[in-house]
Amino acid sequence: AVDEHASTDALVLAAIRRLDHRARSRLHRVINATGIVLHTGLGRAPLADAARLAIQNAAGYCNLEFNLERGDRGRRGVQLEDMLVRLTGAQAALVVNNNAAATLLALAGIAAGREAIVSRGQLVEIGGSFRLPDVMACSGCRMREVGTTNKTRLSDYESAITAETALILHVHTSNFRVMGFSESPGIAELAALAHARELIVYDDLGSGALLDDDLWRAANEPTVAASLAVGADIVSFSGDKLLGGPQAGVILGRADLIERLRRHPLARAMRIDKLTIAALQVTLELYFDPVRAAAEVPALRLLNQPLDVLRPRAESLRQRLAAALADEAFEVAEDETFAGGGSLPVWPLPTAIVRWRLAADASADELARALRSADPPVVARIDADAIVFDVRTLADDELDFVVAAARACRA
Repeated sequence: AVDEHASTDALVLAAIRRLDHRARSRLHRVINATGIVLHTGLGRAPLADAARLAIQNAAGYCNLEFNLERGDRGRRGVQLEDMLVRLTGAQAALVVNNNAAATLLALAGIAAGREAIVSRGQLVEIGGSFRLPDVMACSGCRMREVGTTNKTRLSDYESAITAETALILHVHTSNFRVMGFSESPGIAELAALAHARELIVYDDLGSGALLDDDLWRAANEPTVAASLAVGADIVSFSGDKLLGGPQAGVILGRADLIERLRRHPLARAMRIDKLTIAALQVTLELYFDPVRAAAEVPALRLLNQPLDVLRPRAESLRQRLAAALADEAFEVAEDETFAGGGSLPVWPLPTAIVRWRLAADASADELARALRSADPPVVARIDADAIVFDVRTLADDELDFVVAAARACRA
């Protein structure tokens, strides 16, 4: 509301603020100085340069559902499906708009009106207050809980099987871990049980690692191919986490089950657009050469950076900040960060940071807010009375943006 008695200057100032708010509410490039590689608030996995170019090329007319050889209607996403099959060994593939959609579609298409058995220790909340039991209820299947939070045995699953059972659901707890006095059968054991009883086993992997990477092995993160190899009938995972692509939900598995899901009405509601297909297709192409993928998929590269690469970058940033703000105190230190995006939750990553120590009368919250108001905005961490710039998520050509933002805060 506008105060009819306000002065002209006040009205002009109010108009400027409103216009500024509208401009800042648009999507902007952000400098990520948090060290969280898969930062959900900042868009999760940054795309490879080739994927960004592919989005530009597909933005106009493209052969989304058109067969250029025959000159007639084609099927959306067929290129993706072929690559996913070759990369993972699955019989067939289907891609929807995110992994929550993949879970909903898989349960609705396979278990609607029947029971799905799941461990109480795997009833996850995936963020934004979206909980697995709610997704299962929406799918039309009936959830049959077994075991306890910390211990679920194979016998718990076996004793819960009835004529109403459609599938056994295994959920990889990608955003938390149950540790200590705990037990849970793996997907191989569940697959053997399910197949002996002519049931389907569905492995919801969440994060979705394609490469057999040293970091994934150390963090006990299963790969998609490994799950399929030991007997999972259906596997699903996210495209914008450990895969390092755009937001998507990838479903892999038996050809008959994938075809059933493809024909389900929900599949149409959940289908991906041409820009997602373009970015994901190019990202998957990189994975046919694991060395190239490790170098060119930003999420893989950033997560695997060693300290001997990060320390010199942190020192370079410290020197630039000290030169620009001679009266301020900056120091390089080693710290820990996490992958983010609900991935590798208990596996800290060693990192290098620049800590900006503030005077006693300074406010770290206010300074962080000022950094976020820069152009481009810089998002950093706050640690007690200090601002922390974590260089794990900073490219060398982004350091000057951090310096410029810090200088503007003190101007």
